Amino acid sequence: MATGETQIDNGIFRVTKWTIEPGDAIPMHVHDYEYVVVPLVSETMHVVNADGSEIVADIRAGQSYTRPSGAEHTVENRGSRTVEFVEVEKLI
Repeated sequence: MATGETQIDNGIFRVTKWTIEPGDAIPMHVHDYEYVVVPLVSETMHVVNADGSEIVADIRAGQSYTRPSGAEHTVENRGSRTVEFVEVEKLI
């Protein structure tokens, strides 16, 4: 299973470093807060939404992106390399 290491949680921001090994996934979850993803590697992730739709996300190291609160999905690594990214949630 994927691992998440909380680096900061100060009531304003929560910063988590995620590592997803090949064949692993972050289980289905809901984002309660708006968030930013900072990829640490260039790779492909598969995002499976709660409604079953799927997004193939080609992430690039250092190219951040943001998503709104309410997103509900699983993040899968179907590739042969480890996927790593930092997630920054805005808690207020």
